[in-house]
Amino acid sequence: MMKRLLAVALACAAIVVLGVLAFSEPSESSGGVRLARQVDGSMVLADRSSHAPVLDLYEDFDCPVCKELHSRVDATIRKLAMEGLVKVVYHPVTIFKDEPMRSNSIRAAAAARCVPEENWLAFRDELYAMQPAPHGQASGFDVEDLVKAARQAGASVDQCVRSQSYAEAHLAETAKIRLQGTPTVLLDGRMLGNEAFDATLLERAITGGDGVAV
Repeated sequence: MMKRLLAVALACAAIVVLGVLAFSEPSESSGGVRLARQVDGSMVLADRSSHAPVLDLYEDFDCPVCKELHSRVDATIRKLAMEGLVKVVYHPVTIFKDEPMRSNSIRAAAAARCVPEENWLAFRDELYAMQPAPHGQASGFDVEDLVKAARQAGASVDQCVRSQSYAEAHLAETAKIRLQGTPTVLLDGRMLGNEAFDATLLERAITGGDGVAV
């Protein structure tokens, strides 16, 4: 399975990240674990007052390997975050240059910026469930489908989704990131490899194997 994942990942793009890419801590505690949107469009699931390690996840909603990663380890990541053992930073990006993948990705990411924090994770689940296939050939993430997905996630943001008003801001932030492939997973700035796709290995990397954040 890992060989297959590696092959698909290489088909998407080679992964190159320069520098430590993580969110900056606010000066005050947010009072427990919550999901918060940052000015750059990233989403932070964390107890900001804790000293847990930071897991940065760079994902393109049209990337099939990102969908595979989501299906394998998303539940574990959320569980650890809710337990205060990791601070998760979701970075939606558009990595593809060719069509129809590029436009698919932009529509989905722009729509995600419309969705309120309390509905965002559910909307992210909807996006991966409806990812266009076959990859590289299928157009998808039609705005009306995205409107329906947002409603399914509990958010009524029809006009925002239809207008794609966040598309330019999304692309501007993506352009600032020195990234050539998705998914890219960093743990306190260290890039993770195959362990990012294995829930047990990922949890061990985050907690040191004893259920306590390293």
